[in-house]
Amino acid sequence: MENENQIPDSQWMQSLVEAHAADLSRYASSILHDADAAKDVVQDTFLRLWQEPRQKTEGHERPWLFRVCRNRALDYRRKGGRLQAMNSTTEQTPVDAPNPQAQIEQQDNHSQLLQLVRTLPNNQQEVVRLKFQNGMSYKEIADVTALSVSNVGFLLHTAMNRLRTSIIAAGE
Repeated sequence: MENENQIPDSQWMQSLVEAHAADLSRYASSILHDADAAKDVVQDTFLRLWQEPRQKTEGHERPWLFRVCRNRALDYRRKGGRLQAMNSTTEQTPVDAPNPQAQIEQQDNHSQLLQLVRTLPNNQQEVVRLKFQNGMSYKEIADVTALSVSNVGFLLHTAMNRLRTSIIAAGE
């Protein structure tokens, strides 16, 4: 029985879909390089959440959703999902630029940065995306990826150094 302070399951679920579906879709797309397959994985993730007893996930829904999404995407990829080059529609592009010239410049910089991120090893790409696209803490990333918090920190540190070196080299 629900206590009086708890929202009904359907509202709770709807709030989670609204809060996390876009981030999960971007994350699954970064693994699968296929927006349609990513949508299927995200839908399956929320179906699994619906089937899970609420008390098992409540309070740590975000890391749970990302962990399940990651596992489902990796399962999909292992079971024959074909890797394709990521298209620009699966990436989120900032749109709050003050004028068209600045917006074009910002989009160009964003595209260049995404291209540099794609040159990183897969494990570094994943932690960078979870940290900077999804705003996760090291602990949440560790929960999602089944890595230790110190390993997450090391991967992020190494990735940032590689990106910094690439950016400096590109500017010379």
